[in-house]
Amino acid sequence: MVPPGPGVPGGLVVPAGELVERFSRSPGPGGQSVNTADSRVELLWDPATSSVLDERRRERLVVRAPGPLSVVAHEHRSQHRNRVAARERLAALIRELLAPPPPPRRATKPTRGSQRRRLDAKSRRGDVKRLRGRVQD
Repeated sequence: MVPPGPGVPGGLVVPAGELVERFSRSPGPGGQSVNTADSRVELLWDPATSSVLDERRRERLVVRAPGPLSVVAHEHRSQHRNRVAARERLAALIRELLAPPPPPRRATKPTRGSQRRRLDAKSRRGDVKRLRGRVQD
């Protein structure tokens, strides 16, 4: 489930049948990785063949991330918690890739008043530093 946001106003639900999960041994504490469970999760989703995307969203995803999207989670000891974490990461990645690009920056000039204030502050600072010198008779 991708929550509603920019680029996905109504949210998005990716069917479980389109997700490919792979499990492997997770690195971490425990000596020589003995007595470990297959708790590392790699989640794959191919937006090019997905049935939940319209043509515009599919094109945006394929241009920004060609090939299947891959997410790995192995920070938890439990396989279930790693599966949940991987799905949350995939949802965040999809939402980030579907978001429209930010508007271009419009260059602006500093106002005349701000330029004057900046120069006045510089001259005041210079006066302070000049007065710190040796006193001459």
